[in-house]
Amino acid sequence: MRSAGPVYPAAPLHAERAGRGRVFAYGAAAGLLGDLLIGDPRRGHPVAAFGRAAAAVERALWRDHRGWGALHTAVCAGGATALAALAARSVRTSRTASVTLTAAATWAVVGGTSLGREARAVGGALAAGDIEAARERLPHLCGRDPQALDADGIARAVVESVAENTSDAVVGALVWGAVGGVPGLVGFRAVNTLDAMVGHKSPRYRRYGWASARLDDVAGWPGARLTAVLAAVAGGNPRGALRAWRADAGKHPSPNAGVVEASFAGALGVRLGGPLSYGGRVEHRPVLNGSGRPVEVADIERAVRLSRRVGWLALGVGALCAVLRDLASGRPTRSAVPTRPQRYQQDQPGGNS
Repeated sequence: MRSAGPVYPAAPLHAERAGRGRVFAYGAAAGLLGDLLIGDPRRGHPVAAFGRAAAAVERALWRDHRGWGALHTAVCAGGATALAALAARSVRTSRTASVTLTAAATWAVVGGTSLGREARAVGGALAAGDIEAARERLPHLCGRDPQALDADGIARAVVESVAENTSDAVVGALVWGAVGGVPGLVGFRAVNTLDAMVGHKSPRYRRYGWASARLDDVAGWPGARLTAVLAAVAGGNPRGALRAWRADAGKHPSPNAGVVEASFAGALGVRLGGPLSYGGRVEHRPVLNGSGRPVEVADIERAVRLSRRVGWLALGVGALCAVLRDLASGRPTRSAVPTRPQRYQQDQPGGNS
């Protein structure tokens, strides 16, 4: 009579996790390359569809109250992240499908090419001396009042927007993608989009948008710091970038934008900050890198190139971290995997039955 042989356990949990880092690395690289080659579609963009859905939820829920705003944030950001998690789970058994989904999600949530395109359009108008055309294009890039800005003010606004959106539209998404895969990519973009929609201090959204703004601050924290570090590395003036970051970032009202803008200012050797106008409301922002020179039109192109270098470096950092985590989680343990095959044993005469 044969005794029951050893029962080999199913693949351990760490074996299921193994490979996720490589999926992110391959998929994110393909998605970032897709953004570089084709950019964002003019119609039918997934982020625009999310914005329409979030606006519909707002129409149903809006109250001048933080609690209702928090519910709006939970429904929209939580719903988008849950759908992304379901999509990722549905393709997890196929490496090819997982990479494809990651590539599509990365392409959908990053916006580096559109950021550079809009910045260059404003810079081209300024270089041609057409300030009215530059004012007309500026709202595509940021929410400032273009009529309150002269040519130098427009150029400064573009450089500041390129710096901030490098973190929001590229690096932050890649950071959360490296941490959480497709749900991380989609969740970060949903939070960032909600902040842009309702997270400002207008009378309508001062309370209702509070939760979205605070959540965006938390979600953007790691990406902003990585952006600042990579700007210092890639900008040609590491000491200047780090000095401006250390001295001036804390003066900015935003815990994340100040870090990124200060580092870009030091890396480019320019002076950012100062008065600005949003919808007729004037704000006096602190000066960042006060020892730098005023922004010139040519600095727009320099900022766009720095932004692109930072984006690709962020991909490299995120992919490397994800793959290293992949290797660590995929390492077999003695208790889970036998060191050598074991033979079935036969009962011997007089043995246990």
